[in-house]
Amino acid sequence: MLNIRRISTSRWWHKKKNWILFAIFLFLVFVRISKGSLYKDFYYLISKPFWPGQFQKEVILQSSEQESLIKLNLLKRDNKRLREILNLKESSNSNTISAAVISRKTGSWWRQITLNKGSKDGVEIGSYVMGPGGLLGRVSSTSFFTSSVILLTSPESKVGVWVDRIQINGLLIGSGEDYPNLILYSKDADIKVGDFVSSSPASTLLPPNIPIGIVKSIDRPFKGKKMAEILLLAKPQVIDWVQIVKVKS
Repeated sequence: MLNIRRISTSRWWHKKKNWILFAIFLFLVFVRISKGSLYKDFYYLISKPFWPGQFQKEVILQSSEQESLIKLNLLKRDNKRLREILNLKESSNSNTISAAVISRKTGSWWRQITLNKGSKDGVEIGSYVMGPGGLLGRVSSTSFFTSSVILLTSPESKVGVWVDRIQINGLLIGSGEDYPNLILYSKDADIKVGDFVSSSPASTLLPPNIPIGIVKSIDRPFKGKKMAEILLLAKPQVIDWVQIVKVKS
């Protein structure tokens, strides 16, 4: 009688084990088909209690306003243009979406942040993302609840830029480090440390005149090019709130 019970229990456990393995298999197949969006939405739900609070948001916005005013005083020739851009977060533009940073990989090679707004909120791939001070990067993918942003520091990032003082276009390429590289296709370009860099009027990815950074250092000319490191105005390591701006088609 005892042997019969053991056999029955063993069969029951064997069937249950098979169902568990089958359920795990179906889950993995679903994750594969959804290309990871299920994981991102799950992370969205479990991390929601730990998002930055309203008080922190107000402090960040207040700091942003103060920083914008300082930069406007330093760049008087661009006063009108910068005022409109740096006050973007306060506008009622329907193309602008406020979002919190819920995950960041700012110290790794593939630098990106994850935001708590996704396709359900109208976030679109290709939208650009602003932080206090200037441009952070562009939306590279979305799930229902979240969106991923490739930062300007990522090697995947390439953005056309404009050096205002010398009126010349260049290309900003992420290096995997804190300072992206600016390439000017002229070895005679009179670029100097402290020059202001913004998005290029010739860019097909971004609107012109978005603040990006300041020239930090300059390399020697190489093969007809000049390269410089750029100190970004927006700091992805410390920013908790951002603005997602849809690119008008």
